[in-house]
Amino acid sequence: MPGNSFGNLFRITTWGESHGPALGVVVDGCPAGLEISKDDIQFELDRRRPGQSKITTQRKEPDSVDILSGVFEGKTLGTPISLMVRNADVISKSYEDIKDTYRPGHADYTYDAKYGIRDYRGGGRSSARETVGRVAAAAIAKKILGMQGIVTRGFVRQVGKIVAKKVDFDEIEKNIVRCPDAKKAEEMIKLIEDVRKEGDSIGGTVEVVTTGLPPGLGSPVFNKIDADLAAALMSLGGIRGFEVGMGFEASKRKGSRVNDVMYKDDEGKLRFKTNNSGGLLGGITNGEDLVVRIAIKPTSSISKTQHTVDKHGRPKELKVKGRHDPCLCPRAVPIAEAMVNLVLVDHLLQSRISRI
Repeated sequence: MPGNSFGNLFRITTWGESHGPALGVVVDGCPAGLEISKDDIQFELDRRRPGQSKITTQRKEPDSVDILSGVFEGKTLGTPISLMVRNADVISKSYEDIKDTYRPGHADYTYDAKYGIRDYRGGGRSSARETVGRVAAAAIAKKILGMQGIVTRGFVRQVGKIVAKKVDFDEIEKNIVRCPDAKKAEEMIKLIEDVRKEGDSIGGTVEVVTTGLPPGLGSPVFNKIDADLAAALMSLGGIRGFEVGMGFEASKRKGSRVNDVMYKDDEGKLRFKTNNSGGLLGGITNGEDLVVRIAIKPTSSISKTQHTVDKHGRPKELKVKGRHDPCLCPRAVPIAEAMVNLVLVDHLLQSRISRI
C-alpha cells in the first residue's frame, strides 16, 4: 500500500520530489468555515525553509505557497485543499557523477531494491524537502488547534553532547540553533560550525511540548496518541529514536519514582504533581503538557571521502557535493511541531464523535 498519506479524519497526502518542478500536499477532512490565509501557511514554511543561517544548507528556496483549491474568500470549503510550492534553486548537476553510486546513510540502495528506478537528484522522494507538504498542511492543523487553546512548541534540546539545561520558550527563535538555553545555544552553534569545517555532521535531540490539551483525547488500543506520534515522527527522515515524558530514563527507575501522583487543585480540577508520563495515560491525554522527544542522526551527506559501491557492486570512493545541513536539528523543529499538530488535530476531530 502506498505510504504517501497520513491521518484518519484529517488526512494529508504529500507529493513531489526534491529536484522536481514542485512539491505539495492535499489536505482532506478539514472542516468548512475555517479562516485560513496564504500568510498563515507561509509563516510556517519560512521557519523550515533552507538557507536560513550559516549552520543550515545554503540552498536558496523562497518556498512560496500557492493555494490551488479548497479555500474561497479566505475560508475553507470543507473540500480537499491543495497546496503547492515550486522548486527554484535546483542544481541537479551535483548528482550526475554519482547517479549510479549508493551514498552511505541514504535510501539510494533501498529505493532501487524496492522500485527498480529512482530519482537520484537530491534523493528524490526520500529527501527532507518532502516535508514542505507536511509543514504546509500542519499550518491548517495549527489554526484549528489554536482555536481550542492548544499550542505546540518545539526546540533543540541537545546537539552532540551539549544539552540545554534551561527551557525559556521566548529564547527559541532568538538564536539560529533554536535552543531554549541561550548559553548552551552558543556552544551548540560553535560545535556545528566546527564539524562543518571538518566536512562532517552532527546529530542531536529535538523536544516538542504541547500545552492546553484537554483530558480525554486519544483512542485505545491501536490508535493511542503516543502510538500515532511515534508513527508520525519516525516517518521523518533521519529519526532514530522516540520518547514520551521521562522516556527511556523510566526503565532505570522504580515505579514509586515514576508514577505521577494525582491531586485536586484550588479550582477543583484533577491534576498531577509530576509529569513523568508526558501528559498521556493509556494513550489518552490526561490534561498535563504533552512532552515528546526525537533523536536525530547526523546528516548523511558529508564532504569527507567515504567508501561505498555502485549499483553493479563495484567499489567507489565518494565525496558528496551539493548543499547540506551539517546538523538537521534546527530545521527539524518546525517539522516535528508539524507532525505533532497533525496527530493532535486528527484526535481532536475524532473526539467529537466519541460521545453522544
